[in-house]
Amino acid sequence: MIFIRYENWKDYLKFFPLTSILLIANVVMFIVVTLNGGARSVPTLFHFGALINDGAYVNEWWRYVTAMFLHGGFDHLLFNSFALIVFAPPLERLLGSVRYGVLYLAGGVVGNILAIAWYKSIGELTILLGASGAIYAVYGAFLYIALFQRNIMDETSRKTLYTLLLFGIIFSVAVANVSWMAHLGGLLGGFFIYGLIIRLWKPRIFRQ
Repeated sequence: MIFIRYENWKDYLKFFPLTSILLIANVVMFIVVTLNGGARSVPTLFHFGALINDGAYVNEWWRYVTAMFLHGGFDHLLFNSFALIVFAPPLERLLGSVRYGVLYLAGGVVGNILAIAWYKSIGELTILLGASGAIYAVYGAFLYIALFQRNIMDETSRKTLYTLLLFGIIFSVAVANVSWMAHLGGLLGGFFIYGLIIRLWKPRIFRQ
C-alpha cells in the first residue's frame, strides 16, 4: 500500500523534500494572510495572489501559480495539507523532485486555467485559490499509473485511488464554493503531463 506513511518527520523531510517545501509554503502563506486581514477576506487574498476572472486582471499570469499557495480558511488548508502529506510522497519518489515539481505546478496551472475559462463562459465572477488543482494533478498521475503501469501500483492502492476519486467527484459537485472544474482540470492535467514526462523526460527508474 503506497499511500500509508510510515516515516518519522526526519525521514519524511529527507525522502520527500519538495513535498515538505510545498507544505511549509502553504502553511507560511496561510499565517501571513491571517496576520494581514484574514483568510476569509477576499481583498486580502487577492492582494497576496488569488486568481480572479475579472478582465482587468486577465494578464496577471503569475496568479495562476500564487493562487495555489493560498487557502480560504483553516479547514481548507487542513484538508489540502493532509492530501499532500499522504498522497504526494510516492509520486515524488517515483519521478524525482524536479519532475514531480513540474507536474504539480503545471497540473495546478492547467486546473486554474480551465476553471477560469469555465467561469468566464458562464458569466460568473469568481475568485480561485487553493492547492486542490495541483493535488488533483497528483491524483491524475496516479490514475495513469493505475491504468497503464499496473506493475508499479498494488491492487489495494488502486482501489484506494478509485475510492478517493469517487468521493472527490461527489465532494467537488455537492459542496458549495468548491471549483469542480479546477479539480477536474488538475486531474486531466496531471494525467497527461505524467504521460509526457515518462516519455520525453524519463526518470531513471523507467530508463532501459
